[in-house]
Amino acid sequence: MPIKIQRGLPAKSVLESENIFVMDEDRALSQDIRPLEILILNLMPIKEDTETQLLRALSNTPLQVDCTFLMIASHESKNTSASHLNKFYITFDEVKNSRFDGMIITGAPVENLEYEEVHYWPELSAIMEWSKSHVTSTLHICWGAQAGLYYHYGIPKYARKKKLSGIYRHKVLDRKVPLVRSLDDYFYCPHSRYTEVRREDIDKRPELTVLARSEEAGVFLVMSRDGKQIFMQGHPEYDRMTLNNEYHRDLKKGLDPELPCNYYENNDPFSMPALTWRNMANTLYSNWLNYYVYQETPYDLYGKA
Repeated sequence: MPIKIQRGLPAKSVLESENIFVMDEDRALSQDIRPLEILILNLMPIKEDTETQLLRALSNTPLQVDCTFLMIASHESKNTSASHLNKFYITFDEVKNSRFDGMIITGAPVENLEYEEVHYWPELSAIMEWSKSHVTSTLHICWGAQAGLYYHYGIPKYARKKKLSGIYRHKVLDRKVPLVRSLDDYFYCPHSRYTEVRREDIDKRPELTVLARSEEAGVFLVMSRDGKQIFMQGHPEYDRMTLNNEYHRDLKKGLDPELPCNYYENNDPFSMPALTWRNMANTLYSNWLNYYVYQETPYDLYGKA
């Protein structure tokens, strides 16, 4: 089954060129199927790239998925045009009386700030509180995962001595949990961050379970035991070239970044990186949609007879 995409969204042509089945709103409305309603709070600066990455990750499922993009009203984007935001995004005020099957909260380039120093923290906090009663399951990514763990469970983040960037090996810790079903014992996933949450803090909260971790990158996948809150410290949705683009961007800024770990062949920053995490990402997002959204959400989100 396809993923439903708003008419004119730039990601549509990219995904179609990759032979990913997408359909626009007109065709979707002609089908007698209730799609899963997924709300995506996109906090990343270059929103079009993140849109494509997440829609690609959500597309590999037999379920029809209808995505709505949400933006922070109290933040003015410097890297995405106002026309794009006005055409394809809505604000929290427009959806606060609605319910959704699932929600994704992305990362954001604010991790070196304390949470309360982020100028839109009050609005994000209101959205995370709202999600507890209006969303069946919420998936948090990178800084979004750290922010969610802090807001919901009081778990702090810590600054790393240097940026974590690269492709790291992770071990599945509990194969009986449906979220990691069909994953290999070990899998690879990108990370790109300056901060981290630590397992010793998470283990103090019996409501949470750590499902995957890396010797080098630390905790990757955390879930509340009821499946309503899921946290990923990495970026399984990243494209082949995302870390490359970040590395060369930082070089141009004079930040003297280290080469992403386990990424370039022979550590040559002008070589084509191998794509080693796409199957894992597809499996993980499909498991979330199936076991924690589709299997748990009511057919009628509003409880009408």
